[in-house]
Amino acid sequence: MAEDLRLGLNLGYWQRTADDATALVQAAERLGYDSVWTAEAYGSDAFTPLAWYGARTSRIKLGTSVAQLSARTPAATAMTAMTLDHLTGGRLILGVGASGPQVVEGWYGRPFARPLARTREYVEIMRKIWRREEPVTNDGPHYPLPLPGGLGKPLKLITHPLRDDIPVYLGAEGPKNVALAAEIAQGWLPLFTFPEKIGPMYGSSLAGARPGFDVAAMVMVLVTDDVRAALDGVKMMLTLYIGGMGAKTRNFHADIIGRMGYAEAAEHIQALYLSGRKEEAFAAIPDELADGISLVGPPGRIRERLAPWRASPVTNLLVMGPRDEETLRTVRDLVLG
Repeated sequence: MAEDLRLGLNLGYWQRTADDATALVQAAERLGYDSVWTAEAYGSDAFTPLAWYGARTSRIKLGTSVAQLSARTPAATAMTAMTLDHLTGGRLILGVGASGPQVVEGWYGRPFARPLARTREYVEIMRKIWRREEPVTNDGPHYPLPLPGGLGKPLKLITHPLRDDIPVYLGAEGPKNVALAAEIAQGWLPLFTFPEKIGPMYGSSLAGARPGFDVAAMVMVLVTDDVRAALDGVKMMLTLYIGGMGAKTRNFHADIIGRMGYAEAAEHIQALYLSGRKEEAFAAIPDELADGISLVGPPGRIRERLAPWRASPVTNLLVMGPRDEETLRTVRDLVLG
């Protein structure tokens, strides 16, 4: 249980807002938000907007939610993270994730096989780089260093990091991947969280987490008197993720909705979406599901719905949706008191 939740602002993809959220981020910093997060898929990258906002703030932590493993080698991500962490005075939280086969194979042209093993190796290499204890080598099958049979030699990071233990969080949805996060990372970034179900779904996966492990859940928060319209907004997002964000035979988002108890609905929604019947797919999203993974409605309703979040393993709410200072303040007062 986390009676005292931390609070972050998740901006998502820059390409989806197509604006400069500096004023919003600065307002979040003034209001006591702990962190701000950016994302990437196959449009804007996660690090450039974060550097932009980091240059215009002084306290708020800066998180990637998430940087995709296949977008960069471990060394490239480690260098980028070290540089951004240094320039912003040690404020970076590096969230990384394996993404899915459609993006990894279709966009980056890389194989998706063995995502857990690749993640473990990737994180190990980054930490070796930051520690600078010796020239970096890696005997693993996914990222061998130096490249066998070539002219390369082991190298050591030229720049001394500000921190050699930059926090690493994992974006994870499957139980084994969540268990990996609990084992090797400082935090877990769940995309969809139904607070009443997270314990039964992931309790055993989180059992090995060390003290202070951060469960930083992304949650859509819409403060409005029109609950119906707010739920429809959540359902629109779910329609895309369940229906179209993944291959028909391998959609991790649909899988997690199934583990929440909506397997039949998820299969039906995906079938409708992939056949072009997107409005029917939207209508098939259960209101109970949309309401369970979000915080929507007038302040009083949101305050009541916060109770199960406080009783869950979640320690950090990364809110998506607020776009003005007044709403940020309202959410701050509801969550932090």
